[in-house]
Amino acid sequence: MCGRPLYARADDTGARMKIRIGYGLGTATPTNDSERFDPFVDQLEALGFDSLWLSERISGPCPDPVVGMAYAAGRTTRLKFGMSVMVLPGRNPVLVAKALASLDRLSNGRLLPAFGLGAPNLAEWEAFGVERRDRAPWFDEALPVIRRLWTEERVDHHGERFSFEGLRVEPRPVQEPLEVWLGGSAPSELRRVGRLADGWLPSFTTPDDVAAGREVVEKTASDHGRQIDPEHFGALVPYAHNEPGGRIVDAIRARRPDLDPAEVIPVGTDAIVSLLERFVAAGASKFVLIPLAEPDDWAEELGTIASEVLPLQN
Repeated sequence: MCGRPLYARADDTGARMKIRIGYGLGTATPTNDSERFDPFVDQLEALGFDSLWLSERISGPCPDPVVGMAYAAGRTTRLKFGMSVMVLPGRNPVLVAKALASLDRLSNGRLLPAFGLGAPNLAEWEAFGVERRDRAPWFDEALPVIRRLWTEERVDHHGERFSFEGLRVEPRPVQEPLEVWLGGSAPSELRRVGRLADGWLPSFTTPDDVAAGREVVEKTASDHGRQIDPEHFGALVPYAHNEPGGRIVDAIRARRPDLDPAEVIPVGTDAIVSLLERFVAAGASKFVLIPLAEPDDWAEELGTIASEVLPLQN
């Protein structure tokens, strides 16, 4: 087992990139009350995990990510937290900017905002009140508005969905800038990362996928006069302790019939470490581990994962 710090490939300046490992809860998590959530968050901070990531699913048992992050912020002093991901289509970007700027300030700059278009699920689309064809245009208008509201003194905007003059949002985030992460691996999603985001955090992806996707993201960013920090590429890594099955495996096979699910779902800590090492070699350095089956006792689970995986952090 790897007990040494592991370094990602050097960036263009020759500097080694920092590896950071966070931990997340999926959309079906039962960790949604104080009895389970409190010790879970406390252990993440005590053990040295970099960050906590909360999913969003209106029709699932997972807690609302913004509420969960705010709750976690009040229990911790070092742990960072992000959404994996927060659905943007259907939300007013001004109110999103206000809420997240407030959370970043109250947590002293520990927010890692990540947005998405929403699950490919009719019930979810209906809950947000946005038709499928309108999700991407809504997202592409709303995200730049949010970013401007975090940085500009007064914002004028006249778009298809939102219009205002001289709008100012306070308080400002502590982080300047408050950097935005996006997921996805389809060509259109990769190009959106290059156009609009500061980092890329895809899920159910292989190291080869990350290496190829990174090239598309960086080229698109360059075409738009932008540059993505070389430390802002990573992956969400679902894992299991026994051979997984059921809907998640069926979904992977339907989406990627050429892919062995074992390539994206490591089984056991040895396999987790091995996969992370391969991601690092491909140029990724930020990771979020998500258990496919949650334990009865978080203390034992997190302790085991931390002892094997956190030595990779540097």
